Amino acid sequence: MNLTNTNADYYSPTVFKSIGVTGTSASLLTTGIFGVIKTLITLVWLFYLIDNFGRRRLLMYGAIAGAFCMYYIAAYIAIAEPAKHPTKNLSSGGISAMVFFYLWTASYTPSWNGTPWVLNSEMFDQNVRTLAQAWAASCNWLFNFLIARFTPQMFAAMGYGVYLFFATLMICAAIYVWFLVPETKGIPLEAMDRLFSKNFPARKAHAIVLAEVKEADVEFRRNSITQGKFDRASSEENKYVVEGKHVEQV
Repeated sequence: MNLTNTNADYYSPTVFKSIGVTGTSASLLTTGIFGVIKTLITLVWLFYLIDNFGRRRLLMYGAIAGAFCMYYIAAYIAIAEPAKHPTKNLSSGGISAMVFFYLWTASYTPSWNGTPWVLNSEMFDQNVRTLAQAWAASCNWLFNFLIARFTPQMFAAMGYGVYLFFATLMICAAIYVWFLVPETKGIPLEAMDRLFSKNFPARKAHAIVLAEVKEADVEFRRNSITQGKFDRASSEENKYVVEGKHVEQV
């Protein structure tokens, strides 16, 4: 669910070192900036983005933007080879790679870092909700463990290929969302089965089901008003009937 973010969280000094950041102070500073950006973007996501942009668009845009940033960092490392040419100060190319890493943070944090948890809380039927939520959390932490465990070996064996690997996974994630994940914003739990039905393509399901939900709501309100008028009319009529006899109103 948030594998690349786990990689960056646990091994951000290693990531910055691969870009060319040397020295303990510089590494701590860049890691601190990374944490500040994550915190600020998370607040923006929480109070504005998730409900205004929707889940599907956040996932797709975040994956595409994040992949572009990682491809750029991989290209810089492949061309400049900063590990073979260590310097006290970052070159202009190294600074641009740092900027793109922070841009990746800004694109990933409001998308694949938290949005999948929102989807998990909305998409499952009441009968399987508890089990499905537990399964999603266990899968997330299992793969977090695997990524955290093997990241040093990946950097040692693959070099800039680590960035290519995760960038390609993000492209695959965007394709997956486009074809298989409909928007869930504003859809009640009772309509989730229809939202994920094979009858509608994922990109159109939200509009179709939301229109059906609104139509059903209007029909329910109309029936409620009609029933209320009928009940009031019956109540007025009953005022004139006492013990089965008609009594004239005085």
